[in-house]
Amino acid sequence: MSEAHTEQQAPEGAASADSGMLDELTGSGSGADWLARYTGSLLGVFGIPQRVLVRGSGCYVWDADGQQYLDLLGGIAVNVLGHAHPFVTSAVAGQLATLGHISNFFTSPTQVALAEKLIELAQAPSGSRVFFTNSGTEALEAAVKLARRNSTPERHRILALDGAFHGRTMGALALTSKEAYRKPFEPLPAGVEHVAFDDVDALTAAMDETVAALVIEPIQGEAGVRPLSPEYLRAARELTRRYGALLILDEVQSGIARTGRWFAHQWVDGVVPDAMTLAKGLGGGVPVGALVTFGEEVSALISAGQHGTTFGGNPLATAAGLATLHVLETSGALQNAIDVGGYLREQLAALDGVVAVRGAGLLIGVDLDGDHAAAAVQAALTAGFIINATGPATIRLAPPLILTHEQAASFLDALPDILAAARTQQEAPA
Repeated sequence: MSEAHTEQQAPEGAASADSGMLDELTGSGSGADWLARYTGSLLGVFGIPQRVLVRGSGCYVWDADGQQYLDLLGGIAVNVLGHAHPFVTSAVAGQLATLGHISNFFTSPTQVALAEKLIELAQAPSGSRVFFTNSGTEALEAAVKLARRNSTPERHRILALDGAFHGRTMGALALTSKEAYRKPFEPLPAGVEHVAFDDVDALTAAMDETVAALVIEPIQGEAGVRPLSPEYLRAARELTRRYGALLILDEVQSGIARTGRWFAHQWVDGVVPDAMTLAKGLGGGVPVGALVTFGEEVSALISAGQHGTTFGGNPLATAAGLATLHVLETSGALQNAIDVGGYLREQLAALDGVVAVRGAGLLIGVDLDGDHAAAAVQAALTAGFIINATGPATIRLAPPLILTHEQAASFLDALPDILAAARTQQEAPA
């Protein structure tokens, strides 16, 4: 069995020693105890958590009450190698024991090597560069600054798409289209316009010499896993090139092998962006993001002193990134994402109560025949599966890329009962 399909164990002795030390620091308790402490100590921006998770191995996690779950969300497309992968665990522990953080007055071998690897995997031209961040939204903030550096008094507009989600910091939020996210924080940075999703005519009408950048997700994750068509991506590339605008691709959720290619845009021949944002799966669970600029001209838009970060690209985060990419590259995980993802989409589409299935690789959106997606998430938890609702009638799957056919089949076998329970709960009197 390949490394990609093997349940992972932490290095011998490390898990028990670390667990014992942390138990002394945190204390212990049931899930209910921890949730009471949570509500008394953390800002309530996420509401009340669904469960208190205490450990993981491979594609499984366990909560504070000992219940096991098959993790089909992967920390929202983050845990590409599952939980506690031994190679990543060893690389991170070894790096932290050697050199964890140094600030960006200095560099480290892991920072340089990870930048080189990303440029290689992106098949980026000579002169391409990388700026490391701590998260996807910070990568988008850097991309907004890049777009501003491509601006002139005449070229000042930034285009994004209806349904877009690019983050919650102010620049990224300006690119995000969801009114509920935007309205409490208006006025947002000016100059951003949203155009219709996957509509070439609308994009053509919006594009001219006043556009500094077009920022798009090849697959909109938060909107319900909605892929842009190849025709749209090609039109976006041609129009931005024609008018001197930057094509910035947000691959935070769709990148790092999630779709069976290193980056989702690589499924479409001839589409090479001017810049690309990454995060989520890049560190295999350790926070790290990146802005990749393609070619010398775009890379020169931001110069010394015009942007920065304290933690971005530190030795610990970049060691995690290098280890994660190495395992993905050598374990067959990209092909596994294609194979298991294709199996899941085919089987899901055949189920009663499912009206549409979208996505690529192991990024999958499932539309249900009613507004019971939130109830389905709760029913799935009861049955031992972690999934996510992106809308009233849509669930999202973004599991580890090591998910096996057998694990996928266990979810498919349970899903009819999960959906039946969700319908019953949705229809019950309030």
